[in-house]
Amino acid sequence: MRAVFYYDGKWYDQEPKMIGPMTPGFWFGSAVFDGSRAFGGLAPDLDLHCARIIQSAKKLNMNPPVTAEEVIALCVEGIRKLPREGVYYVRPMMFPTRGAMVHDPDSTGFLIAVHERPFPDAPGFSACKSDFRRPDPDMAPNDAKASCLYPNSGRALVDAARRGFANAIVTDSHGNVAEFANSNLWIAKDGVVKTPAINGTFLNGITRQRVMALLRGAGFTVEETTLVHDDVLGADEVFSSGNMAKVFPCIRVDDREFQPGPVYLKARELYFEYAKEHSVF
Repeated sequence: MRAVFYYDGKWYDQEPKMIGPMTPGFWFGSAVFDGSRAFGGLAPDLDLHCARIIQSAKKLNMNPPVTAEEVIALCVEGIRKLPREGVYYVRPMMFPTRGAMVHDPDSTGFLIAVHERPFPDAPGFSACKSDFRRPDPDMAPNDAKASCLYPNSGRALVDAARRGFANAIVTDSHGNVAEFANSNLWIAKDGVVKTPAINGTFLNGITRQRVMALLRGAGFTVEETTLVHDDVLGADEVFSSGNMAKVFPCIRVDDREFQPGPVYLKARELYFEYAKEHSVF
């Protein structure tokens, strides 16, 4: 795997060692991260991802040791250390290094990992309804990209894999569709595009926001609304948005099969057109 890592003012070709058994970010899972993509000289919305990690750190009572602008510059520096033709995951992280359950905000550590991670292959992915749910906003820091949130999504993915599916559709505590276990969820029905309304139980993804703006700009009706599982099963198209695959089709939900449709194809086309026009570094 081609990769570079930044920590404590230096770049490394191998993973640097930075935590111990008393590090609260490891001990209590109080780390935050963000994820962007770099491919072919493009890094779409890198500035928004770098701004969000600052916000996430503050929401978990950390004082970021760098500014968003400094994070952007370091991410670009790391990307340029690797071959331009690669497809990379760009991951800044912050974590407290002193304290315990109540950590020292000024002890915040900062690192960047830029590592090779290809986009998923076509034709798409399958998903099933999960019994695992997203926590309510008074139960977890859902408005931050916090590492502690991801083991629950991991449980949903492991359970889905055991049932023969690649992903899981996770609901909120009221049984309404929240998202896929690792990305935001979209459906299209009779030409209208719908995605679950932000209700504090899942992250309002940066790629989600970008796709929504691009589809509306192209003349599509896009509704943020309450969805139940039957709405997904009854849709004409189902697809996801997120950092790992950007825009990707769901081709099976439970026992219902889908084909990548015109709305998904347009959303993907619009996104990568945007990337080419707005993110050359």
